[in-house]
Amino acid sequence: QVQLVESGGGFVQAGGSLRLSCAASGRTFTNYPMAWFRQAPGKEREFVAGIGGGIGGFTDYADSMKGRFTISRDSAKNVVHLQMNSLKPDDTGVYYCAAKLLADRGVYRRTTFYDYWGQGTQVTVSS
Repeated sequence: QVQLVESGGGFVQAGGSLRLSCAASGRTFTNYPMAWFRQAPGKEREFVAGIGGGIGGFTDYADSMKGRFTISRDSAKNVVHLQMNSLKPDDTGVYYCAAKLLADRGVYRRTTFYDYWGQGTQVTVSS
């Protein structure tokens, strides 16, 4: 049974940092695209960052996250991380990990592309 479990969320002041982790189980995700999305209260779920599968997998970031967030994969541990620096109050929301069970080096921004989702972890950034 495939399962994604996020961790690392919390409360931080503006300018601070957090590192989110998504632990995957049920199969090895090395070759599969994975991504982070977030959802703020009253807003739609939006793409944050993604990483393609395999060696040389691509990475992609939403424009407002470029230069501040970094997505990475620890294949040995079957974990994807999201390092978030210079956090802003607008970064507040529930952050979700997603995975697509299809070997692909690309990154996809549509929520409908992904097969599996975690339960989310709350990130709150105060001003």
